[in-house]
Amino acid sequence: MLYPRPISFPKRLSGVLIALICAFSAYADPVLIAHPAVGMRDVSLNSTRLIFSMQLAQWPDGGPVRVYVLPDDSEVHRSFAKDLLSLYPRQLRRVWDRQLYSGTGQAPEAVADPVEMRQKVANTPGAIGYLPSEMIDDTVQVLSIR
Repeated sequence: MLYPRPISFPKRLSGVLIALICAFSAYADPVLIAHPAVGMRDVSLNSTRLIFSMQLAQWPDGGPVRVYVLPDDSEVHRSFAKDLLSLYPRQLRRVWDRQLYSGTGQAPEAVADPVEMRQKVANTPGAIGYLPSEMIDDTVQVLSIR
């Protein structure tokens, strides 16, 4: 009886695969962030969902909310949508597209990567977004979801 030969990866390739797996797992723990001047420290899950579905446009103090998101195919975006919002990323996209194409609203501003996300949120009054917990610094404030 013939048995298939086990697949063996060259050591260099297996090291690259392990590094990629570790890199993606480092981004598996996103947190909600906001501009430091936003006068809140926590926000309800319902309000967070409304903000990211572009249905809540003002903070309680009346200031405008500026929403930033990562690309749909980003692991951080998928994790944020599923783990923190309890929504599938495609559900968010469907809401944004419906509002955009019907002329009743707009989509959030997409940023290229977590570094740009941190920069935009830190420099835009009223901004909200999300980052991997490892990327949090004193330029943004963390909002807890209650």
